[in-house]
Amino acid sequence: MIITTTESVNGAGCEILGIVFGNTVRSKHLGKDVMSGLKSIIGGELQEYTEMLSDARTEATNRMINEAQKLGADAVINVRFTTSQTTVGAAELLAYGTAVRLRKE
Repeated sequence: MIITTTESVNGAGCEILGIVFGNTVRSKHLGKDVMSGLKSIIGGELQEYTEMLSDARTEATNRMINEAQKLGADAVINVRFTTSQTTVGAAELLAYGTAVRLRKE
């Protein structure tokens, strides 16, 4: 499965199958909040949150790929990511793009 942020795949035409989404909602963890709070006093990367966001991005991308596979796609083009706060202390990470079936030109 090709995943790209570009609007096409070089050297290939495509049949558009539809928009596909993958999302996950994550909440803060008390233990991670305490460590991040301490680190924010002295400065530096908040590794606990970096890891949480990286895991969320991977999960959302995998869910988007699964949706594309159900449609028989070879690729997902024009992939984008967005986040939104769903409630106090929780946020959604959404991956979306256009599922396509590739053809050689």
